Amino acid sequence: MAAGDPFSSAERVALDETIRKAERLCRAEISVFVGAASGDPRQFATSLHNSLVAPARSILVMVDPEQRALEVVTGGYVRRTLSDAEVELAVLAMQTDFAAGDLVGGLRRGVQLLADHARSPDTLHAG
Repeated sequence: MAAGDPFSSAERVALDETIRKAERLCRAEISVFVGAASGDPRQFATSLHNSLVAPARSILVMVDPEQRALEVVTGGYVRRTLSDAEVELAVLAMQTDFAAGDLVGGLRRGVQLLADHARSPDTLHAG
């Protein structure tokens, strides 16, 4: 593990794979930041989200293990299919895994839950 990197190479690969699958499922960009939040965690997460290439189509998960802070920021396009209640469910799932000492597992589970809820509903076309 590199100094300051909370993940082993295998954990990083597993997390990256989960993010890519989730992005394909929900058609949104998903970013995960793990590190020290500068100042207020919510404001820091919002500024990170706003700096993304396509913030309206993005979901940002920010975790500051030292402050025990977890923030999820979603763009306007994503909020059309992902409710605050669904985000809260993903946050609770992540917090449960984090409390058990499983940072990567919690992130993977949270990203998957967010993508499951953010995907557009299936439509049936009458022909």
